[in-house]
Amino acid sequence: MLNLRKKILVAIDGSPQSDKAAEEAVRLAEGSRSHFKSRVYAMMVLPNAQSSTYTDFVPAAPVTETDKWDELRRRIFYVVEKSASEQDVPLEMIVEYGEPADKLIEFAKREQMDVIVIGSSGKGFIQRKLKGSVSHRVATDAPCSVYIVRG
Repeated sequence: MLNLRKKILVAIDGSPQSDKAAEEAVRLAEGSRSHFKSRVYAMMVLPNAQSSTYTDFVPAAPVTETDKWDELRRRIFYVVEKSASEQDVPLEMIVEYGEPADKLIEFAKREQMDVIVIGSSGKGFIQRKLKGSVSHRVATDAPCSVYIVRG
């Protein structure tokens, strides 16, 4: 059966590259206009909470439980929220903890995404070898198509 509705996952981290990827994801969803609306899932993956050491009496609260979280969330999701709202595209925002590539791939598999849109940081060869590339890992291991947006 032909599925005209698309499920589009976009990686969000507040960087200019992820903002550009967010705009592209909304454009993809908006471009498949019919009475079947495509949906954009904007996912931000935060690092795992730091483990406490013997010098810590009270471990730090996760960023999502701090007073600054609402303002931080608004700034990071601003572009995708604005673009989706202007184009009347359904949007779901997700915050996960862990390794970004792993979480994006797990979510795409579990929710049967049609495409993942991700920004490329444009790191050089040495940085990519030392730190790895999230976009490369996602493109290699994703269960669906991956659209890499160059910044």
